[in-house]
Amino acid sequence: RLLLLLLFTLGGLPAASAATILIYGDSLSAGYGVARNTEWPHLLLMRLRDKKTDYTVVNASISGETTLGGLNRINDALRNHRPAITIVALGANDGLRGSDLKAMRSNLERIIDAARVAKSQVILVGMQIPPNYGPQYTEKFIATFREIAKAKRVPLVPFLLEGFAEKRELFQADNLHPTAEAQPLMLETIWKTLAPAIKVK
Repeated sequence: RLLLLLLFTLGGLPAASAATILIYGDSLSAGYGVARNTEWPHLLLMRLRDKKTDYTVVNASISGETTLGGLNRINDALRNHRPAITIVALGANDGLRGSDLKAMRSNLERIIDAARVAKSQVILVGMQIPPNYGPQYTEKFIATFREIAKAKRVPLVPFLLEGFAEKRELFQADNLHPTAEAQPLMLETIWKTLAPAIKVK
């Protein structure tokens, strides 16, 4: 029911001929703290419509989600939505909790593998964490996404918050979640990698 509601939130159920782009992330993609229909996945849907593509968008992101939680529900999401493209934007909560990075990598790789079995093309979205976690952990955290993308040969968006992570005015009071004003910037970051995959300028 939640995912059905999200479909309506994103502008209605897809046409039978529409190919689905599944957004599979956490609060950064779920639109935490911003008004409905201002989150970047909805802006993506609007752009795809403006460009008259045959794609629709399903946002299956959940606030607080970890890579383990994502792994546990990926098969249901793939079975329910049969996406042509899956944008995997998980890992931020693993990093903020100081989770084991080998486990995070394994979870993400298994999510990618599941998507491929379902014949869904994958785009991996990287994240960064604050430097107070120590240089060794933060650097390894960032590198993990690059390593996964290389090993699995999937396109990588290096950093979801690229270009504004240091701009305090573009974050909510918790200093973690982007404001509505930052959502178009996130869309542009995703679009650079997504557009070639769907052959749209």
